[in-house]
Amino acid sequence: MIFNSFKYLVFFPIVLLFYYVIPQKARWVWLLIASYFFYMCWHVNHVVLLLFATGVSYVGGLLIAKAKSQNAKKVLLGFSITGILAVLFLFKYVKWEKITLPMGISFYSFQAISYLIDVYRGDTEIEKNPFRFALYISFFPQLVAGPIERSKNLLGQLREKHPFNFEMFRDGMLLMLWGFFLKVFLADRIAVYVDFAYGNYNSYPGAYLVLATVLFAVQIYCDFYGYSIIAMGSAKILGIKLMENFDTPYYAKTVGEFWRRWHVSLTSWFKDYVYIPLGGSRKGTIRKYLNKMIVFLLSGLWHGADLSFVVWGGLNGFYQVAGEATEKVRKKITLRSRVGKAAITFLLVDFAWIFFRAASIKEACGIIKSIFTTFNPWVLTDGSIYTCGLGHYHFTLVIIGLFILGIADFCKLKGICIREKIIKLELPVRWTIYILAFLGIMIFGFYSEGAGISFIYFQF
Repeated sequence: MIFNSFKYLVFFPIVLLFYYVIPQKARWVWLLIASYFFYMCWHVNHVVLLLFATGVSYVGGLLIAKAKSQNAKKVLLGFSITGILAVLFLFKYVKWEKITLPMGISFYSFQAISYLIDVYRGDTEIEKNPFRFALYISFFPQLVAGPIERSKNLLGQLREKHPFNFEMFRDGMLLMLWGFFLKVFLADRIAVYVDFAYGNYNSYPGAYLVLATVLFAVQIYCDFYGYSIIAMGSAKILGIKLMENFDTPYYAKTVGEFWRRWHVSLTSWFKDYVYIPLGGSRKGTIRKYLNKMIVFLLSGLWHGADLSFVVWGGLNGFYQVAGEATEKVRKKITLRSRVGKAAITFLLVDFAWIFFRAASIKEACGIIKSIFTTFNPWVLTDGSIYTCGLGHYHFTLVIIGLFILGIADFCKLKGICIREKIIKLELPVRWTIYILAFLGIMIFGFYSEGAGISFIYFQF
């Protein structure tokens, strides 16, 4: 069951109806039932792995909290994390002919590990109720692709009562509407051209691939950001606030800033649980650079076992190390305008995306070679690009969507909340905007034979 499917549009209202009808003290139980049903809609057997991660982290947390000595706590922490990582490695990195990758395993495994480490550090309150803890690991809006929530935020909210709040309900609905726009209006439409160009890179070289690479940067942003926004909106309607996972990343002036704005929950996870424990920047410049490279190589490996993901992570790590090492020199010779810096950052990040999107290192190298050895910019203006899966009509809608996205992100960058502006409008004007936005997504959204197209990060 994916967010942009008819099943979810039936499932979520039913969950919502019963959630606000039953007594408040029983609502978290209903959410637990709904979350496990949601997950079992993917693959019933995979729920065993979810139960395993839940059980190991729950029992591990209790034992760590009760342990008398620091050495005992370390041993228990090590055993618990090893158990979770062993299952993650077995199902994600060992090739099985008849076993599909369990949905969301990377996300809920990291969420369970963060809880164990927080308990070890004394940064979070232990959860003694096994069923409420199971809800923390399996909460359906963010179960499959994050954000990777910390126990201090989500567990605390799951212990609270959540009476119906009209403002949160309205804000959640607007978030979901924006998320669906990003996904079905932009990401899924752009995917057609990107898939075609990358799938036929020998026949459509040069400018075709340049455009596909630029558009993939937009596609993955709208796809993953769209999922995160729908997750936030779904949770907010239920009275629960999830963390912001994206913060206008393509307006970043450096690659380091980009990663503080992109997939924030994962970036901050690696910072708190890998980079800082390794020593962070406290043990000298060389060690700091090494720690950053380790973090980004691990981040690439987290996405998949293929070498192309490791190269992608390594490139982003190298960008940051090189950027910091040459900072003083660059300040004297590089552009000072925000637009120029953002453009250079985008080019660097977008080049790395080639390795992320390509099916293999060989394919990535072939695409890069084709980009730099074929000069055919005229195909962007003579109508040739309309033979790559998307016609003139759909490209026009992409341009309109990009304009809307650019304005929305710029407003967010400047601290302007468009939702708050809309809410303050007169009732007729407000509802006209709501209705037009909904109809626009329904009419002009891109649908594959009436079915929702899966989110990119579901493969991780």
